[in-house]
Amino acid sequence: MNIPVELKYTKDHEWVKIEGDVATVGITDFAQGELGDIVYVEVETLDETLDKEEVFGTVEAVKTVSDLFLPLSGEIIEFNESLEDEPEKVNSDPYGEGWMIKIKLSNPEEAEELLSDSDYKALVGA
Repeated sequence: MNIPVELKYTKDHEWVKIEGDVATVGITDFAQGELGDIVYVEVETLDETLDKEEVFGTVEAVKTVSDLFLPLSGEIIEFNESLEDEPEKVNSDPYGEGWMIKIKLSNPEEAEELLSDSDYKALVGA
């Protein structure tokens, strides 16, 4: 299982990469493995400002649909539109081409509450 050291994580199995006041978000390798083959990613909250832990979209796999929870408060400024035609990128490259959204952070201090790679490894038993 791949858990990059440079990223932060949530208990909802999302990863966060923070660059300045923008965070890139996707689901973890563990999450995509649990979901199975991803067939659809829906984000209808583009250009909206949401609070931490609000639902920003859904990910649909062959057998299930899961809500996606915003790891940090802010405005959703970008959606990875390539996932509309190739949702399987979430399975094949969850930390790269399978990223989902970018957020302009409204409360950067919330990042201190995210899990480190070692905390996330303990959570998933890796």
